[in-house]
Amino acid sequence: MTVRSQHQDETDKSSKPSYYYSPPLDVSVAFPQATPASNFPSAASDYYQFDDLLRPEEKAIRNKVRECMEKEVAPIMAEYWEKAEFPFQIIPKLGALSIAGGTIKGYGCPGLSLTASAIASAEIARVDASCSTFILVHSSLAMLTIALCGTEEQKQKYLPSLAQLKTIACWALTEPDYGSDASSLNTTATKVEGGWILEGQKRWIGNSTFADVLVIFARNTTTNQINGYLVKKDSPGLTATKIPNKIGLRIVQNGDILLKKVFVPDQDRLPGVNSFQDTSKVLAVSRVIVAWQPVGISMGVYDMCVRYLKERKQFEAPLAAFQLNQQKLTQMLGNIQAMTLVGWRLCKLYEAGKMTPGQASLGKSWITSTARKTVALGRELLGGNGILADFLVAKAFCDLEPIYTYEGTYDINSLVTGREITGFASFKPALSTQRSRL
Repeated sequence: MTVRSQHQDETDKSSKPSYYYSPPLDVSVAFPQATPASNFPSAASDYYQFDDLLRPEEKAIRNKVRECMEKEVAPIMAEYWEKAEFPFQIIPKLGALSIAGGTIKGYGCPGLSLTASAIASAEIARVDASCSTFILVHSSLAMLTIALCGTEEQKQKYLPSLAQLKTIACWALTEPDYGSDASSLNTTATKVEGGWILEGQKRWIGNSTFADVLVIFARNTTTNQINGYLVKKDSPGLTATKIPNKIGLRIVQNGDILLKKVFVPDQDRLPGVNSFQDTSKVLAVSRVIVAWQPVGISMGVYDMCVRYLKERKQFEAPLAAFQLNQQKLTQMLGNIQAMTLVGWRLCKLYEAGKMTPGQASLGKSWITSTARKTVALGRELLGGNGILADFLVAKAFCDLEPIYTYEGTYDINSLVTGREITGFASFKPALSTQRSRL
């Protein structure tokens, strides 16, 4: 190892321009005319008084989550997004909200209505989409899989700690070769004495780099069906490494998982997962929650734009006074009302036992597509500051992109709905039966 002297270090510094070591100005000093998102704006998007549709307990959850996110997360989110690191210090504060576990009853879980769980997800996403995705993966995917497909012993063992966020879970379905075609996954589970041997690879798994328990889906080599397994983070042969260079949801720690002869005891196999169709019980709920993330993101962007346009002045007038800006704000607001009502109706259909997979897919695809347009308008309204994470919109613009893709891309979700309304599945292209001539 080379030892450097203080003189050498000072010489190196003197050879570089002085500005190289100058810290950046705080954004409130550099641009004093508008308030950054670290001081989050007041909620302003409930134009059609959607609040009236909520039960008192659902309003209480929304208010509790909103207060926590604005106070605890808003001041630090741009910093951690820039560093692509997770702020572990907020986990106890999110745990204290008692929203992890969502609709699960018992085992220390809150037993919320789906509406309350969706509202909580939207309120988290309003301030930071990454935190919302962290909870979604942990709660609406991993915990719900254990609750719906696990044994009584597994529920008692895992859910109470997960509900308090004292332990963290992830949900591993996607593989490098299989994204939309998830049912063709290659990871294998081979029966051995006392348990199973897992071999394979997973990719894009949120929370995987620090999760205490991993819900892994693998193909049973005997039955050729998809089974589910609970894998502990310190299992020999298991490695999880962070995927770098993301442009969206940078706070979420997505990982590559390698499974090399990982032994899983029989008691950690999820008996309720015996085919790929069993994952649909989980995805039906999580897809509704995912549909509410773009609603929350759009709400936050609109709130930010309203405040920004009132504070920022050009041509001796607030930007809010200009006709084009008012038109864009109105378009954003109308989109949010429509997205909110579609999301609310989805929740009510599910709670009544009437929601179909196609309805969930249409909600997710249409809401996410509409949110993209809404956030793009916000990006336009903020001009140059629209590319700074300090003013939320650029960050939200990027964070929406992975949400547009995960839990089924726009196209795949559209085809799920199309199959339901026509009776024809069109996921795979027709194979040509003609042979090329020599």
